[in-house]
Amino acid sequence: QICLSLVKLLFYLAHSPLGSIVLLDFQPRQFVMVDGNLKVTDMDDASTEELSCKEDNDCTLDFPTKSFPLKCSVVGKCEGMNEKKNLFNAYRYFFTYLLPHSAPPTLRPLLSDILNATGDLRYGINETLRAFEKVLHLYKSGLYLQKRPLLLKDYISLKGFRTVEGEDYKCWPSYSHLGCLLSIHSAEEAAAICNSQLQCQSFIVTQHRTWTGRPLASFQSSWTDLIPDTNAVVYIKRSASSGERL
Repeated sequence: QICLSLVKLLFYLAHSPLGSIVLLDFQPRQFVMVDGNLKVTDMDDASTEELSCKEDNDCTLDFPTKSFPLKCSVVGKCEGMNEKKNLFNAYRYFFTYLLPHSAPPTLRPLLSDILNATGDLRYGINETLRAFEKVLHLYKSGLYLQKRPLLLKDYISLKGFRTVEGEDYKCWPSYSHLGCLLSIHSAEEAAAICNSQLQCQSFIVTQHRTWTGRPLASFQSSWTDLIPDTNAVVYIKRSASSGERL
């Protein structure tokens, strides 16, 4: 969410009515999340000036660990320098820390491609935004899910119930530090996740949703202490419920 929001912001800066805008003091502290969108808190160090040049050798974009040769345009300006400076700063301050983590395994190669392409400045902001939107579409639609045996049949579902909230086993990347709370595309995906975790005996699908519209599911090591909740469905492994009366 943070990286996509940042890319949308940089896309606007690259195509603003004032021209391509570069953030000269590009640091994480210069940004804040407002209603799920990344905003710049300080525009004092923004500039629309592109570096003047006479030849291509005048257009080297330097960073502490990398340098990139750019082209000198016919009007004597370094082509795309502002856009590329913003994009590489996004790569080194945000993408490298956020993109490699938390994504479903089948989407990680696509995010690695974005990471590598922006780190080498092979992508401009237009290509980067398209790549992010593709990943988002796959994530929201569930198209990233690999075909696998249907596992939900191995669970008993109880609508209108959930378990008592409390500390349980933890997993990564959980939305709660007290237990294992993950976003899912469907109950079928939740069943696959539960089957992959040794501690998991049940999971609860709630009405709470993430910024992408995906429901949250709580995975638990037991299914006792059920309480009524009209907005939840609890799924219990048949093997865990054998010998017990529901």
